[in-house]
Amino acid sequence: MFWLGEKRGYLTDWVTQQWVCLTGRLVDLEHDSWLDGPIGKTRGIGKHYFGELAQEQGLELLSSNPHTGLIQNFASLTPTNSNNIQTGVRQFYENTADYDLDAWSQWSGVFRPFGGLLAALFSRRLQQLNVPLSGLDTSRGITSEIIQLVDPLSGEVRYTAWLRELIGSDNVLYAGSYSVCRIPGCASMCIKVVFPLPNGNGIVIMKPEVHKDGSFSVISSGHQFGDPGFYFTVHRSAKQIYARYVRPLREHIHVYETGSGDVRANHVLTLWGLTFLKLHYRLISRQLMTVAIRRSA
Repeated sequence: MFWLGEKRGYLTDWVTQQWVCLTGRLVDLEHDSWLDGPIGKTRGIGKHYFGELAQEQGLELLSSNPHTGLIQNFASLTPTNSNNIQTGVRQFYENTADYDLDAWSQWSGVFRPFGGLLAALFSRRLQQLNVPLSGLDTSRGITSEIIQLVDPLSGEVRYTAWLRELIGSDNVLYAGSYSVCRIPGCASMCIKVVFPLPNGNGIVIMKPEVHKDGSFSVISSGHQFGDPGFYFTVHRSAKQIYARYVRPLREHIHVYETGSGDVRANHVLTLWGLTFLKLHYRLISRQLMTVAIRRSA
């Protein structure tokens, strides 16, 4: 890998950033604040990113609280039919830190070499978005930690992050900041996930959908800039960024509870309408597991 200095970083990252700048649009964050989010350094991201961000911004880092969730108030996403949501689904989003995580992946055969190339060029080096390439990657388990960065004076939660690591390899599977936002192309509130990347970030905006059976989906799919979907950004200054909407890349996550009390999620990613990756999650409440063990003792 060719290193171009602290400002530009590695050649592969710099070329990707130039693609965003040349094909994207210049955005004023004061007007389009929904595209704002934490950015990464050129050396990479890794498991210590949010601790370093807390130090830089004078924030207090809190973790290991079982009552911390990705979404503090789930009803804010579905105000008109929040009572129809399955209890397990709501509890997962509002108390995510209480859940252990199992996951397995299914790559479409023709796309698997592409996944390996992305891992070799970007994911393993950056320690960000190390999507499992086979069942062996997750065979020893996945850690799951919810981290909050809090203003010590006001008590305001500035960032809520989900950090996941592959135990077998110590690679960071996922380091993303979660929030709820409103965007121009969607009438409802959306879930926003920001993945810090060198000199910018990747942002996924997902619109919520409640199903008749009480299960829940989030969908990153749209037609034009301002719609739900995938955005890559490069920060030009504190108030201006270049943003590229990647319309062909789409994502659908269906979250539902099972009769056994577990929560499951099926995560499907498509490119130009072709499914290239399916991820399946089993989300197990530690509190419910403890109760079950006591009853069986």
